[in-house]
Amino acid sequence: MIETTRKQWDQMKVRLDEWLKREFDPPPAIRTARLWINAGKIYPAPVKVGRSYYVDQNAVFNDGTARPSLAQRVLQKHGRTS
Repeated sequence: MIETTRKQWDQMKVRLDEWLKREFDPPPAIRTARLWINAGKIYPAPVKVGRSYYVDQNAVFNDGTARPSLAQRVLQKHGRTS
């Protein structure tokens, strides 16, 4: 039971506008964030549900200068960060 609850918490997603407020001050416009999504600048990629995007609560903005290595992405996905 605890394992299931923990797994759900690790995969929690928040709405794009809420994520932007937490990551940026002041937050960029939603239109700008959607351009970033289409360009693959938010990792892991947000999920579109209906008309809204949902972002992993631990997602990061990456302007393309340095993408995490495959090993880092696998470890991050499975909850093991160094």
